[in-house]
Amino acid sequence: MTHFNPLQPKPPVQLNADDSAKRFSRSRTHRPKASLRSRFGALSAGTLAITLMLNQGWLVGTLPAVAQQAETPKTTELEAQSPAANSNEANTPTADAKKTGADASDLTYGQLLKKIDNGEVREVSLDQVNGIAKVQLKSDPEDANPREVKIFANDKNLDLQERLQANDVTWEAARSVDNTALTSFFTTAFIGLLVIFAMLMLLRKSASSGGGAMSFGKSKARFQMEAKTGVMFNDVAGIDEAKEELQEVVTFLKNPERFTAIGARIPKGVLLVGSPGTGKTLLAKAIAGEAGTPFFSISGSEFVEMFVGVGASRVRDLFKKAKESAPCIVFIDEIDAVGRQRGTGIGGGNDEREQTLNQLLTEMDGFEGNTGVIVIAATNRPDVLDSALLRPGRFDRQVTVDLPGYNGRLGILQVHARDKKISEEVKLEAIARRTPGFSGAQLANLLNEAAILTARRRKDAVTMEEVGDAIDRLTIGLTLTPLLDTKKKRLVAYHEIGHAITSVMGKHSNPIDKVTILPRSGGIGGFVSYLPREEEVDDGLVSYGQIIDKVTSTMGGRAAEEVIFGHDEVTGGASNDIQQVTSMARRMVTMYGMSELGSFAIETGNSQPFLGRSMMGNGQEYSDELATKIDQKVQAIVQEGLDRAIEIIKNNRPLVDRLVDMLVERETIDGEEFRNIVSEYVEIPEQVPVKVA
Repeated sequence: MTHFNPLQPKPPVQLNADDSAKRFSRSRTHRPKASLRSRFGALSAGTLAITLMLNQGWLVGTLPAVAQQAETPKTTELEAQSPAANSNEANTPTADAKKTGADASDLTYGQLLKKIDNGEVREVSLDQVNGIAKVQLKSDPEDANPREVKIFANDKNLDLQERLQANDVTWEAARSVDNTALTSFFTTAFIGLLVIFAMLMLLRKSASSGGGAMSFGKSKARFQMEAKTGVMFNDVAGIDEAKEELQEVVTFLKNPERFTAIGARIPKGVLLVGSPGTGKTLLAKAIAGEAGTPFFSISGSEFVEMFVGVGASRVRDLFKKAKESAPCIVFIDEIDAVGRQRGTGIGGGNDEREQTLNQLLTEMDGFEGNTGVIVIAATNRPDVLDSALLRPGRFDRQVTVDLPGYNGRLGILQVHARDKKISEEVKLEAIARRTPGFSGAQLANLLNEAAILTARRRKDAVTMEEVGDAIDRLTIGLTLTPLLDTKKKRLVAYHEIGHAITSVMGKHSNPIDKVTILPRSGGIGGFVSYLPREEEVDDGLVSYGQIIDKVTSTMGGRAAEEVIFGHDEVTGGASNDIQQVTSMARRMVTMYGMSELGSFAIETGNSQPFLGRSMMGNGQEYSDELATKIDQKVQAIVQEGLDRAIEIIKNNRPLVDRLVDMLVERETIDGEEFRNIVSEYVEIPEQVPVKVA
């Protein structure tokens, strides 16, 4: 029976050449291709392993022997502590017999001790650093190479020295170079260089991405020596007055002698003020494209950061770069983000933003000045800007960019229609007349939506149908699924017919474009669209008769519900109509002076303490008695409009029923057809529509 001994090492597995070749080929075949990250990890692990080996001295032959008990007969205590006894190689006659060449002349530590005791040793040289003893035996020729015996490395080997002294053997301790400290130094220096190199690469990467820790105070303005925005003044339409003001600035930069000859100086700053979408940024792009000078562009919000002092530092850096490139233009978009009134709000303002504004004021017109730097800024909130920022010397000109009139809208449509396939039946003049109050951005979006609808319907060119649908989509909302023929659909139809018929009966009402009960997004069940009058296209003035007819037509939906379905069946669908009517009636009384209370302004704009305005007078600006009269008059105007609408619907009940049946069936009635049907029943006042074709 064979007993298992856990302390007995397993015999090595013998592999022939074929097995080794198969294992090697299999490992090469199934070894996955290392990625860059794994290779870098292997390199790092290898570097660390080499470092540890160098520190321990394993690569220079100084590895201490590992103790392992060997069964040798009659070993003395000194022989048991010898390196030969502690090595893994067995000291047996069989192993010695297998040695050939130089290895056959070497001695073991035990043999050396025996020969010393027997007086066979002539001379010994001890290399205590590398752990080697060079032995010259008496039996060897004098010119023979000394034998090498392994001894304890980095140790004085006092036992061996005492035995040599006791047997009168000539010996010496040879001095060899100790490379341990030098190896440790170079290893540490190599690791340090790797760490420094990695840190430099990280800092370089963060600096190149613009997010470095040292770039907080640097300006984020985009710089162009000659801006190529692709926009010129010929591409800007509808704002001729503002364009002329800015063309002078460009002319001054190109030909300053024309102005300096008569003593004129270039404006230091130009502030563009206007509603959103009117073309302020587009004007700035045109200036950049026309000027041919260095151009800096930045947003006001880019000055503000969470760190104190960063905004002011960026302002200084921006104007420093601008002065180095003078003459140049600096464009600050949405300047109200940094230029708000200082000290606003209850309890003080924003200290960081105010310090940024103070630095901006100093750079624009301070002690040093900014000769050759023209600041152009844009905002749609001029009421919140600080008064020190608006004064001459900083912003010498304030250019108001208004909503375009008819000619302006026509010019904008012509610019944006250049790159679109427009059918010959489309008249841009008709579109311009149908879109009063549209900004340049809205007109551009209108033609783009019409082009999208054309592509969706697989047509070759944009027609008036797509333009009309695009106008409804932008002004009212997206078209939803039509309602089924239910009570709700007829209720919506009566509501919209009530609006339409009261509008047709009004002498001062705008002509109807169409009536529809197709639902739209935002909870709109149907609507009546109107065409603007010829005289309203540009001036925007509204008369007393127009407001009264507007109140009557707006209350027509509620009047139809009360007449047809009764007071108990009235719905909340007219809530928005009532809000509009109340607002119009209150403006008539308190702002327009269109009532018996007198022609004076009773209400003004509310105080806004958070915009730097005074809190005094924020309450009611008139007595309680006058407030009661105002409320009574507003209520009377709204009630008169409702009563007039109810009377019109009651007197034309058969006409209303016919129009509702037609609307339920067709879902949309054109304005001209609607007027023709109404004229069959009653004489309608003459209304002057705009020329849409």
